[in-house]
Amino acid sequence: MRPTLLIVDDEKHTREGLRLALEDHFEVYVAADIGTALRVLEDDAVDLMVTDLRLGGEDGMKLIDQALALAHPPIVIMMTAYGSAETAVEAMKRGAHDFVTKPINVDKLEIMIQRALKSRNMEEENRELKQQVEKRYGLENIIGNSPVMEVVFETIRQVAPTRATVLIQGESGTGKELVAKAIHALSPRHKAKFVAVHCAALTANLLESELFGHEKGAFTGAMERRIGRFEQANGGTLFLDEIGEIDAATQVKLLRAIGERTFERVGGNQSIQVDVRVVSATNKSLEKLVAEEKFREDLFYRLKVVEISMPPLRDREEDIPLLVRTILKNAAKENEKPVREITADAMAALCSYRWPGNVRELESVMTRAVVLANGPKVTLRELPLQVRENRVSHAVPRVPQPEPGQHLDLHSTEHRLIMKALEETRGNRTLAAQTLGISRRTLHRKLKEFPHLDW
Repeated sequence: MRPTLLIVDDEKHTREGLRLALEDHFEVYVAADIGTALRVLEDDAVDLMVTDLRLGGEDGMKLIDQALALAHPPIVIMMTAYGSAETAVEAMKRGAHDFVTKPINVDKLEIMIQRALKSRNMEEENRELKQQVEKRYGLENIIGNSPVMEVVFETIRQVAPTRATVLIQGESGTGKELVAKAIHALSPRHKAKFVAVHCAALTANLLESELFGHEKGAFTGAMERRIGRFEQANGGTLFLDEIGEIDAATQVKLLRAIGERTFERVGGNQSIQVDVRVVSATNKSLEKLVAEEKFREDLFYRLKVVEISMPPLRDREEDIPLLVRTILKNAAKENEKPVREITADAMAALCSYRWPGNVRELESVMTRAVVLANGPKVTLRELPLQVRENRVSHAVPRVPQPEPGQHLDLHSTEHRLIMKALEETRGNRTLAAQTLGISRRTLHRKLKEFPHLDW
């Protein structure tokens, strides 16, 4: 489709002349006053507006203000026979893209329009690329709408624009690295590198060299200078996974690097200054390691300016159906399988399983199920034995009968039904609520009425 152009001028021969000159390359609208121009702008998505400064008794500057306040504002070029530096500056301050004086050179105006449209297209492409980056590494890549995950999302949004160090704690497989990537993607550092170091995979000597680099000849086998991860991440984010595994000597050097933003390479004596934001993660309790004198207390507090706790999957069971469907869709696409759905009994089995390996285990199970599926649906047959054995019935539980001599009243019946549902679902509140035919919120409220129920 051709770009749309609105020409606003109270002189008929000017607006009609420009329309005739430009209509071969643009979809041209014309208006003689502000009212008509605004109606055109509100009715159609106009790409660019060329407007006169003087519109009879009206001020073209006011039209700029109103046009740029629209939900989809056009690019604005101001034209006037009363050109001056002050007028141009004022037009630019109000948001005009450019300024041209009368009499209009049509060729020059067309070049100006094309440049303005090209600039707008580049801005939109950059915006789309940024959205794609955020979709790939930002919050969109962390799936969940449970209350505990909303707390995580809000903390990420608040901490990402800052320089604060972040400590992410949680069991293996809960998505700690995804959180670190989201913090980086949503920060002012997103154009620089995100560098990850998995501390548990390296020995003490190798880890020190990996983090800070080494000089040639620093130790046996050091045949040349090596640039460490701190230098590689300069201007960006350094993610230290399993931070609780680092040795005491490296902790000292890391403390200085974070606090003073300087360090020396192994075997060197030159201080190197860097601007690095450190995000670390652990599946261990650093507080416990500090108490056992296995982790420096001062480093712990350097790392834990902001703490994010990633909940295990068993504590966010309401997120499991959403995770299952998302993983199923991605796995089907990656493996080129025509799998689109999952049966109700298979979903029930997945929801009742306790997921010791958390989201990582769920991804593995669902990918396996998609690969093994023979039709468009994942069924119980494709799930591993340990998951199938945890499936529960969605049938409404039989009302437990009162003991001899007891009266069956509404309160005790409700109590027995809830106990029965929780027993059948192994404490899974989401499934228990579905079994009872009530909302999860209602079940929570009922549980508060029975405080002696320990679920």
